[in-house]
This record gives sequence, structure tokens and C-alpha cells, in this order.
Amino acid sequence: MPTRPSASAGKLPTRPAASATASEPSPDCPLCPRLKDFRDEWRAREPGWFNAPVPSFGPTSARLLIIGLAPGLQGANRTGRPFTGDYAGVLLYETLLAFGFARGTYRADPRDGLELVDARISNAVRCVPPANKPTGPEITTCRRFLLAAMGEMPNLKAIVALGRIAHDTMCTTLAIRRAQAPFAHGAAHQHGDLRLFDSYHCSRYNTNTGVLTPEMFRAVFADIRAYLDR
Repeated sequence: MPTRPSASAGKLPTRPAASATASEPSPDCPLCPRLKDFRDEWRAREPGWFNAPVPSFGPTSARLLIIGLAPGLQGANRTGRPFTGDYAGVLLYETLLAFGFARGTYRADPRDGLELVDARISNAVRCVPPANKPTGPEITTCRRFLLAAMGEMPNLKAIVALGRIAHDTMCTTLAIRRAQAPFAHGAAHQHGDLRLFDSYHCSRYNTNTGVLTPEMFRAVFADIRAYLDR
């Protein structure tokens, strides 16, 4: 792995040390050969990018966990922070700031000083997949890290799944029958002490086509805020 200049030199942060924790895969995780090959390809093409499994962002003490599907190629895969560097992050972080789940200023740069408040962000799959589409086995393989991330959040009360695949992944992770918790934007499903909220993904495609409007997205987080504040 090449040595990177420091953040003060205007470069992106370096990848983590070559080891894994219970909730975070190692930067050279070999568990999904297709994703490893794609990651290696982009390391060769863009050695200044993060190009590693993207770790969760936010405090483990948070009550809210936000789950996306996988890092975007030129977003989190480039910057090393979930939903940072592409349009989806603009809508997500602006919404989190509006509802008190973040403080600071979002500038699509992991050095912007933005902090999450009572919220944490992770992905069902930690590595960027070709064409932004992980396979079923890749989602299953990476679930161990999602389970571990949830296990280190003792105050977890609410989860928001961004998109149908993230929703289905959470149903499997929580052992919820999908027929009992069908995906629908704005839906909420109680499972023991946890409440699963659904939203369409905040991607540029969804917003450009009108599938998701900023108002629709904010309505989901208004419901989450009200639920946690009760």
C-alpha cells in the first residue's frame, strides 16, 4: 500500500492499518473475491483514493443507525466516509443537520469536521461493487460486520434502511419475515425494542426521477426524530 501524504497536505485520509476488528473488515479483506478484484483495479487506477472497505461513521453510543447498500465508486470509496463525495450525501447530511442528528458543515470531504449526533451510518456491504450492485452472496458474507456493528451499539433504538435491498438485508439480519414487514417509503416496523424505518434511497437517480423528493426524505427523519424524542 503506498504511503499517503498527511491530510494537511490536501490529500484524502489513508486507509486503516492492515487488520480487522469485529465490526470492520481489514483494508485488504479477501472474503468477496469479485469485490477484492474490483478494489485492486481501482487502487491501480486511482492510488490517491481510499479504495478499501468503508468503516462505519458516528458514535457507537448512538440510538439511530442508518443503513445504505454499499459505498459509491466516486463517493465513499474515494473519500473513505459513508455517503461522502456524491449527491446522496448532500441530501442525507443536510437532512441529518436539519433534525439534529449532525453538527458542523458538510463539505463532501471527510476533513470537514462534521460530527454525527446520536446517529451512526454504515452499509450492508462495505466495499464498492461493480455497477453499484453487490450480489446476494456478497451481502450475506458482509453481514457479519453489520451484526457486529449493531452489537457494539448498546443504545440502539431505531434503524433506517435506505432502499429496498437495505431493507431486505435488515429483515434478514433481524430475523424478520419480509411478508410481515413489506418495504414502503415512510413505513415503520416494530421488532422488539427496535423500530425499522424505510426510505427510498437518496440517490441522484431517485431524486432526478421524482421517486424521492427532499420533502419525502425529511418526512422519514421527522418520524424518527419524534419516535426517539418520545
